[in-house]
Amino acid sequence: MLAGLTWRNLGWAFQTTLDASWYPLSWLSFMVDATLFGGCPAGPHLMNVVLHLANGVLLFLLLERLTGSLWRSAFVAGLFTLHPLHVESVAWVSERKDVLSTLFGLLTLFAYARFAATTSNNLRSGARAYFLALLLYALSLLSKPMLVTLPFVMLLLDYWPLKRNAACGMQNAESRITHHASRFLLPLLLEKVPFLLLATMASIVTVIVHKQVGTIASLGSVSMLARIENAFVSYGRYLAQTFWPTNLAMPYLHPGHWPLGPVLLGVALVAGFSAIAVWLGRRRPCLFVGWFWFLGTLVPVIGLLQWGNQSMADRFMYVPSVGLFIALAWGLGEMLGRWRLPRAAIASAAALVLLALALRSRDQLSYWRDTETLFLHTIEVTSGNYVAYDSVGSALVRKGKCDDALPFLSESVRLQPRYPEGQYDLGTALMNKGRLEEATRHLAAAVRNNPGFADAHINLGKALLQQDKLDQAVVQLREAVRLAPDDPEAHYNLGTVLLIQARPDEAIACFSEALKLKPDYGEAHSNLGIALMRQGKLGEGAAHLSAALRLNPANPDAHDNLGLAFLELKQPREAADQFSEALRIKPDLPGAHYHLALALVQQNKTKEALPHAQKARDLALAAGQSALAAKAEGLLKQQH
Repeated sequence: MLAGLTWRNLGWAFQTTLDASWYPLSWLSFMVDATLFGGCPAGPHLMNVVLHLANGVLLFLLLERLTGSLWRSAFVAGLFTLHPLHVESVAWVSERKDVLSTLFGLLTLFAYARFAATTSNNLRSGARAYFLALLLYALSLLSKPMLVTLPFVMLLLDYWPLKRNAACGMQNAESRITHHASRFLLPLLLEKVPFLLLATMASIVTVIVHKQVGTIASLGSVSMLARIENAFVSYGRYLAQTFWPTNLAMPYLHPGHWPLGPVLLGVALVAGFSAIAVWLGRRRPCLFVGWFWFLGTLVPVIGLLQWGNQSMADRFMYVPSVGLFIALAWGLGEMLGRWRLPRAAIASAAALVLLALALRSRDQLSYWRDTETLFLHTIEVTSGNYVAYDSVGSALVRKGKCDDALPFLSESVRLQPRYPEGQYDLGTALMNKGRLEEATRHLAAAVRNNPGFADAHINLGKALLQQDKLDQAVVQLREAVRLAPDDPEAHYNLGTVLLIQARPDEAIACFSEALKLKPDYGEAHSNLGIALMRQGKLGEGAAHLSAALRLNPANPDAHDNLGLAFLELKQPREAADQFSEALRIKPDLPGAHYHLALALVQQNKTKEALPHAQKARDLALAAGQSALAAKAEGLLKQQH
């Protein structure tokens, strides 16, 4: 992806299910970023901001076209652009899919509005607008399948402000509504069938991908009752955060079951506002459309089909909040119009609201400065958030602050022992600290809690390797290769264990596969060179060792191994150069000292060889390498 737009990356974008979903257009947009900005992180951030601002402008133009109301449309666009709930979708580069899918979703509604405005005298223009809307909707779903409910939004817009029900004869008395319902609903529904088919296909693909990667929670882990409870509570929390956006966090963890009080409050809010929206629907259609826009567009992410471990997320409100903003702007506008308040006072109040949101968004944006700051804030405003503790610890590990990270990682595991990522991160940190037995326990727990966790299998295999438990390491690494056949590290680590077990044929196959997946994998070149040398293929081995050094000239082991290849090829001078370079990089390598002594002896430079043989003996004795010390002692006796 970082290589930019290439034919290979284009094919990858349409095949990958990375990040547990399928949104090829979003991946392509990141490739455009890489082409335009290279590795500069400011580029993708700037692109997210540009797309978000474009969405704000499009929303304004769409509402102004549909309603003819300039200032109410501007107010809704301002609320959308400045609301702190949308910081997550814009500041988090990975959420490019939110802003991009919304861009195409709004363009879809533009094209649909044009289609709806056509008359029977202009069928060709209407057909073009209709198929353009279909194309744009497909692009939206290819960016993120969040807008599978957009056909439902189209039906709401048919009611208001398009008033296509009136055009179909529904301006009659209420007593005639039932009689005429099918006459106006059926054509409107038939128009949406192609859009519904696209939405259905996107939904099926999304569910299949999530099932493949194991991110859909089973009913055994989160019951349907718990999901329904969470849905009602989340609707209430989203409403509260829209009108009073404080203590925003990422993530909000699913509690399992909510207390009865919040559940009943959520049910009351949803049922009450729905009843009010229906009751006022004929006189105030803006309230009906706005409320059910909010209610309906949240359905895919409200938790009835539970993805991951979150109960809700700020980013999920990127599109649903528009419904609440519409209800607020038009509902308040009509009410204030009846009160005949001065326009200056209304404009001043609206400006103050937008200013307050802008200031709140600025504060929220400051928490997105880096991973550590973001999740420390989450720890502060939530309780028992094991994901946040794990994320802070992981961020500290990446900064090289492993000692500071361990308390956070340990707390994550204490709060939720069944969280595989927490066990994995703690185990990996302990492995890097050399605490191998503790690391093995936590990595084994990660594998036990998520048997499909390939990285956990890899690191567990590495920890077992460092404890000389080679047979157990092979089992874990073979499983890692099975789970992640496209992961070069899995093949490399399995090859390394097989090489130690003196199984060079199998090791060569593993290293070769790793290099096919990652041609610039220096360590794989180095170990493949060693394996080929053990088979007597000295020329091929030397070629791979040379490739390893081109990729990483500062690798002393590669220099040492290439020197051994030159010794076998009867080229002691070239061998001595490699051993000398290895010692320049790492002066205390006993093996390199011994090998350099051998190379110098073969050049009849006995006087120069003796100090290296002595150094090799002393270093080997200090390191407990008795066999090497004996070889160095034997060489010294031969030369004396």
